[in-house]
Parts: sequence; structure tokens; C-alpha cells
Amino acid sequence: MRLSLRFVLPLMLVLAGIAYAIAPLVDQLTLRWFVRDLDMRSALIANTIQEPLQEQLAAGNKAKTVGFFRRITQDERLYAVGYCATPTSTALVSRSLPAELRCSELNRWELAGEHLLPSAQGPLHVAVKPMSSEAAPTGRLVLVHDMSFITRRSEETKRYVFYFFMGLAAVVSLITVIIAQLSWRGWMAGMQSLLRGEGLLRQPGSGAQSNLPEFKPIARDLQRLIRELESDARARDEDQITWTPESLRATLQGELRGEDVIVVSNREPYIHQRHGEQIEVQQPASGLVTALEPIMRACRGTWIAHGSGSADRDVVDRHDRVAVPPENPAYQIRRVWLTAEEEAGYYYGFANEGLWPLCHIAHVRPTFRSSDWDQYVAVNRKFAKAVVSEAKTKAPIVLVQDYHFALLPKMLREELPDATIIAFWHIPWPNPESFAICPWRDEVLAGMLGSSILGFHTQFHCNNFVDTVDRFLEARVDRESFTVSFGGKLTAVRRYPISIAWPPEVEMLQKTVPDCRSAIRQMSDLPPEHKLGIGVDRLDYTKGIMERFRAIERLLELKPEWVGRFTFVQAAAPSRSGIEEYQHHEAQVRAMALRINERFGHAGPPPILLKVEHHEPREVYEYFRAADLCFVSSLHDGMNLVAKEFIAARDDERGVLILSQFTGAARELPEALIVNPYDADQCAAALHLALTMPADEQRDRMRLMRGLVAEFNVFRWAGRMLLDAAAMRRRGRLIDKGKAAG
Repeated sequence: MRLSLRFVLPLMLVLAGIAYAIAPLVDQLTLRWFVRDLDMRSALIANTIQEPLQEQLAAGNKAKTVGFFRRITQDERLYAVGYCATPTSTALVSRSLPAELRCSELNRWELAGEHLLPSAQGPLHVAVKPMSSEAAPTGRLVLVHDMSFITRRSEETKRYVFYFFMGLAAVVSLITVIIAQLSWRGWMAGMQSLLRGEGLLRQPGSGAQSNLPEFKPIARDLQRLIRELESDARARDEDQITWTPESLRATLQGELRGEDVIVVSNREPYIHQRHGEQIEVQQPASGLVTALEPIMRACRGTWIAHGSGSADRDVVDRHDRVAVPPENPAYQIRRVWLTAEEEAGYYYGFANEGLWPLCHIAHVRPTFRSSDWDQYVAVNRKFAKAVVSEAKTKAPIVLVQDYHFALLPKMLREELPDATIIAFWHIPWPNPESFAICPWRDEVLAGMLGSSILGFHTQFHCNNFVDTVDRFLEARVDRESFTVSFGGKLTAVRRYPISIAWPPEVEMLQKTVPDCRSAIRQMSDLPPEHKLGIGVDRLDYTKGIMERFRAIERLLELKPEWVGRFTFVQAAAPSRSGIEEYQHHEAQVRAMALRINERFGHAGPPPILLKVEHHEPREVYEYFRAADLCFVSSLHDGMNLVAKEFIAARDDERGVLILSQFTGAARELPEALIVNPYDADQCAAALHLALTMPADEQRDRMRLMRGLVAEFNVFRWAGRMLLDAAAMRRRGRLIDKGKAAG
């Protein structure tokens, strides 16, 4: 014990010295962090008050402007706000500015960037921001923050660091003493043996513990528990690091024993189309395909989908399978063939004239017919048979995608009771009152609750689904764990915000941004410095294309200087053209684009270039990289991956994203310009702000958004679902074992 104390006391002294030695470093880091925060805060305040300040200045009432500044400086950290119209004018201020901040000196301060200014009451943070207007082109806004609070925080931080090292010294000392005692008595070896179960599992005659066979089951359970804890720790570590195709594949092999993965969706990731004697391979413009295709490349397996291409039958084998991608096959597509009657009733009818408008609440009335419902049931059963035939084991992992297969999970549960079924609903889920419109609401809910895990993009959609089940089914809903017990089976309802693959494929970014800008403008007959916006959508009434065009028209009305200087390219892939509502919508979109072009196209290039055609992913990325802004104006959307694809395409950290508040992506990307697509004036203002946004602000916003998309990528989306499925399987095995033992 005396030897331990001789070690402990010097250790505590050494750690105390370290605590004092790093105190200056802590001061520097604390100051750097707070200065950076104040830089960002100053930029945010300047952007926020720009419009109301310019209105005050235009009114010419200096007293009101000073009063406006006084209200702003009620914030305890904002020391003073001032405005200089010209270098020779007198500043309008909320209170006296420091003498060093004269209007004539502001240009020097602005060129040098943000500064720290010493004063009697403590250091001040000074930011000078341009605030030009037609009346005062050289206007400057001065923001002064009081930094005295940093000194207090720094003292607190140093005190906490000292306490931490003292606590660390005490803990290390205690552990040292305990280890020394255990080592002297040989306890460490005994405890390690016990944790490994070796002492309890010795063969008869091997020692004293051989006479305790009743401990063998306990030892086995202990070993299994240790392995599962280690597995959970590995899973958490992978979740916290970086999700890639390799880590996703490791998750399947490690957590789910490498079992086969089956994806079921209506849309196939590759379509074979015949053009004369040639067969071309196309990738459809679909957020679902964009999200799932890289997962299947990573995991390998089978993707079951409706074969809709004109040459799809020509390329499959006798089992209706084809290996994809064509250039480097990594997985199989199993195609399911539908008759014209089945497609009309299941896809165009119940799914897209019924469930789609019902869930999106986009001012289009849903239509429900009993004949469509019959076809929907029949097609779901046809896909269930395909899944059963493709399953290599009795317990596959089946990822059921979207509203086309609401009945499929229950059908699969009946045929493959040991399967892990993960159903993901890619579109919004409405409130119970809206969903009550569906005549077969109970059957749809019961079908979905055949899933092991049911995923939605946002917690809001999860809440709506649980509320709907609680309203219409005799089910037990646990709102703490967000599980639903129905028909003796438990379904976990979870939030899994979908994303895209990261990083983008190399060939998507091979063409430089300057080359893309030049090529797209030349192809569209636009001047080299012409401002360009981009929208990429299916030609669907939920995407807000009409509202987008109204915003562009309103921009040109309010800001006529953009006439002939700004063009918006709308890439609109034809969609569901067999449905009358979609035909009507396409006609409206074409008519509106023509009317706006006739109204404003006389002064130069047309304001809208409407391209109603299919675009390959590489073409879309070229438009993204060439554009100055991307406008996503969905009226209601589950996530919207176009927004994230635009961010991924901008490795130059330029470009502005205008994003509808009614998308799931808006909850993840607050650095975008968030708008209400129904408010044409607000959207027009956002377009003007995007077209005039300084390069440094574009860079700051884009960096934050790219960081989020990189971290929360599609492999993380899939990995979280698969990890939850693995944990569910482990719990199921323990429960089954307990029942067998009982």
C-alpha cells in the first residue's frame, strides 16, 4: 500500500501541472471559437435586418432608424449598431460607437475583415458589412459585440479543466491501488477466467470447479452476452464513423450473418428500351432508384420490380433475371410482368389516382374504384410469390419500397414468418382525418403492419401513422418505443431520413464547373455570363412546377433588370402520362412557360427553357454544376433528393439552393433558402437573393450542407435500418429461447 501511495502523490502533482500548463491553450481555443461564432452571428444579423433597414432608410426618418437600432441592441451581447451611408456622412447609431469606428475608416476595416477592438469595459468584436441601396451604393453596416462574457467563460473553462484533471488523478490513483491489490492476490487472472467462462466450463476432473455443472448454462449465456455487447459496440462505432458501401456490406455480413437481401419496388433501376435495332439501357429519374441503387451495388442481392421497358423481356434469362449494372454487374433484377389491366388498376388506378393524391394532399382529389383495388391486391400477391421464389433462405431480409406495396408485408409474413421485413414509405403519411377517405384503410394499415420495421422520412410522418393506427385498428400502440402490436406481431415505426450516395461517382464530376457552365450556356444559346437556374423533377403536380414558374414571372415583374439576364431551365421527365390529371398538368405547364416567354422573351433569351424529356444522371449533374441556383418548390414531399443531388454536384462550393418548406429535406438543410412555394412574392425575393448572393456566403452555406449530406448519406440510411433489424433479430432469438426453456 505504501508503494501505491508513493506512486499516487507524484501522479496527482504531475496532472495538476499539466492542467496549469494547458490553461493558455484553453484560452486561445475558447477565444477562437467565440470569435468564429460572433463572425457567423454578425453575418446572420446583417442578412436578417437588410430588408427592414433599407425600408427605414428609404423612408428617410433617421429617428425611426435609430429606434430600430436600439431595439436590436437590447441583446445583451450586441454592444452597438451603426450605419454609414457614405465615408463622409455621420453615422446613425444605437449608442456611441468607439472613436476608432469613424465612417471614413470603415473601408479599411471592411477590407481587413472582422477585428477585435480593445476598450475600457473589455474587448469588442467589430464586423463591417456592405449594406448598399439605390440611394446609398456605398452604405456600410457596423455591428459591435461585447466580448466581456468570453473572459468569464474562459475562467470557468479553466476551472473545469483543473477539476477534471484532479478528478482524473483521483480515478487513476484509485484504479492503480485496486489493480495492485488484485495483482498481489491473483484475483485478476481468476476474474478474467470467470468472464471467459473457462472456470465454469472445465471438463470433469480438471479442477475444483468441475463439480459445478449447474453453472455451465450461466457461463454460456455470459459468453453470448459478451459477444452481443461487443457486436453492439462495433455497430455503434461503424454508425459514428463513416458509412460507405464497404461498411454497409460489413454490416450485412457481421450483424445479419450475410443473409440474402431482396428489394421490392415498382420501378426498376435499369430499363431496357428498343430503338430500332438497338437496345438502350436507361436509368429512370426517380428518387427511390437514386437512393436504393448504390445500396444494392454495395450489398449484392436481388431487386424485384415491374419490367416496363420495351426490350426488358429480350434481355432476361429463363428465370426473368438480368445482371446489372451492364458495365459491371453487381446484383440481379428479377422482373415481374403485368398485364395492361393489372397496370391500369394497380399502378395508375389505386396507387397513383388514389394513394398518391391522398397522401400528398396537393389539392387533387383521390379517386378510388373497387376494380382498381382488386388489381392492387392481385399484383401485391404476384410480387409476394416472386419474393418467396427468389428467397435463398427461410429468413431473408426484404426491403419493401413505397405505397405500391402496402399489402405486401402481411402477405410475406404469412409465407415467410421468419423473414425480416423492412417497409419504407417514401411519400408523406397524412393525418388520420385525411386517410379516413380511403375505403380500404383498415386493409392497407393491416398490410403495412406485417412489417418488422416500418420507416418514414420524418418524425411527423411517423406520428401521423401511429395516430392513424390508433384511430382505426384494434392495436396496442406504445408511443414511448414507437411500436405497434397487431395480430400478435410487433412492428417498430421509425424515422429514417433518406439521402444519396456519397461521394458522387467520379464520372459525374469529371467535367469541371467552368466547362459545364460554358457547355450548357452554349447549348441553350445563352451568353457566357448569363444567370442560370435549374429545376429537375418528374412532371408531377406535387412538385410545384406551376408555382415555380409563377415565382419566376413575379421576379421579372418586381425586378425587371433580370429580364434578358436570367433563364430558368426546367428539366421535366414525363410521368404517368396515362392518367388524365397528369395530362392536364403537362398541358398547363407548357402553356404557362409559353405565356411567360412571350411576355418577357422580347429583350433577349427566354426566361424559361422547358425540357420535357428524360435526362440521364450525367446530364442532370452537368446542369447542376452549370447553374447559379437550384429551385425545389414541392407542394408536399417525403424527402426530395434533387436538393441533395444539387449539393453533391457543387464541389466548387458555389450555387444557391431554394427549398420548399414542405419537403423533408427542409428539416435537414436550414442553410438553404427555405420558402413557401404558394407565396409567389417570397419565392421571387428568394430568387433575387440567390442571384445576388456574395460568393463567400454561398461557400459558407454550401459547405455546411455538403458536410451534412456527406455524413448522413444513403449508406447510413440503409445501415441504420439494417442495424435495427439485426437488434430485432437478436431480441427475437432470446425471446424464442426463453419460451423454449419455459
